[in-house]
Amino acid sequence: MPLRLLPPPRRAAAPLLTPTVPHLARLLLSHAPSTPPLLLALLPSCPSLLTPLLSHLLLSHSPPLPALSLYRRLLALPHFPVPETSLPVLLRLLARSRRYAHLSFPLLESLPPTHPHLLSTPALAVLLSTALSASAPGASFDAAVTCFDSAARVWVRAGRTFGADELNALLRAFCARGRVAEARALFHRYCDKYPPDTRTFNTLLLGFKEAGHSQALDLFYHDAVLRGFVPDAVSYCVRMDAYCKKGRFADALELLDEMRTRENCKPTLHVFTTLIYGAGIVRDAARARLLFDEMEKWGVTPDRGAHNALMGAYVRARDLKSALAVMDKMERKGIGLDDVSYNTMLCGFQRVGDLEGIWKVYSKMVGSGFMPRTRTTMLLMKVFCENARPDLGLELWDYLMGKGCVPHRHALDILVTGLCCRGAVSEAYRCFREIIDMGMVPTERAFTILEGFLRRTREYGKIEEIRLIMKVAQLEGHQIKEETV
Repeated sequence: MPLRLLPPPRRAAAPLLTPTVPHLARLLLSHAPSTPPLLLALLPSCPSLLTPLLSHLLLSHSPPLPALSLYRRLLALPHFPVPETSLPVLLRLLARSRRYAHLSFPLLESLPPTHPHLLSTPALAVLLSTALSASAPGASFDAAVTCFDSAARVWVRAGRTFGADELNALLRAFCARGRVAEARALFHRYCDKYPPDTRTFNTLLLGFKEAGHSQALDLFYHDAVLRGFVPDAVSYCVRMDAYCKKGRFADALELLDEMRTRENCKPTLHVFTTLIYGAGIVRDAARARLLFDEMEKWGVTPDRGAHNALMGAYVRARDLKSALAVMDKMERKGIGLDDVSYNTMLCGFQRVGDLEGIWKVYSKMVGSGFMPRTRTTMLLMKVFCENARPDLGLELWDYLMGKGCVPHRHALDILVTGLCCRGAVSEAYRCFREIIDMGMVPTERAFTILEGFLRRTREYGKIEEIRLIMKVAQLEGHQIKEETV
């Protein structure tokens, strides 16, 4: 009887690994301007990654059009639950580039009726901010009002409520730019149609505070109280912050004493954090510590912001040892460090010229896998290159690129200058090429510096290559814009 060969056993299908945000970002940017099919296959299995992906692209200064193309493709998928938090991030990504800011509102109007939840107050806030920033100074007021009224019609057509929250977003957009008088005029214009709430008055108080008009703030506050406005903890916090920034720390403490006597307005976490920050401004680290310790008596648990404020108070007082102790305590308690934590300590060590302290904080940041924001990246790049250590700047560059983060173009300027001055022209050329490969166009300054040093080393082939790359990158940007429009 002939032997029958058994078929080979089937291999079990390999489990699909959950993709990481940096991996998705590199996949998207490497196929720009088109959306890779693999990305459309991966995201439906983990829709919660969409907002972190867009935030990653925003933080890494990536070009906006690949993200816009991806978003439109996902909106067309019948069963993909687009998160509500994703649209404001995409709108911010578009608004950051003036070339594509005009695509924001058409995107809002083109949202399919199956996604009314995307029409949110944060999305409106980004649109209003874009209208104020992208318009000419004389026309920005009308542009913002037109955007607000048009958004009201879109909201109503989609069956969404349009009221006090949206009015607050409008007032906040003007107050954030110090245009408090116009915000107050808009308040009187729309207050009958959209009845205000406590947050509306607090928004205007915040506007006066940010504009530095402490006297006008006090007048508006007392006038509002006479009209029936009942201040809450936010109202007190805004006034305290205004006093602290003017150096009137004693007046801010009087407001804290006033809050202590009220039954329904106890000091909150933000109140204590503001006062700790104010103590740091007047360099009273001892008082900052007392306020920090008092939080527990009121049943308030210090968060990362409160620890950062205390750390900043120590840094202003040049007590870097105590500041480092706060940082270590945050790690032991599992609070975690953010960009403010790292930047505060780095600025403190930079102020006293302690390069070893900067190195320790930098090593801690890289060892934890943290991705710094632009200001921290620029600070580190300047410190490294200005102290004849462009090799550390190159290490930081490779670390960020490995995380899928495209450093700011000005960081490339500093790094190219530092590397070329130290004879590492080939490394400078590599970084120049990498930022172009990620879809960014370097500045003319970086191009001029690199071109000059390549000319010294007689590498004329590379000079012609980067000239051609710059032209192609600029042309591709214009072509992508035309295709999208």
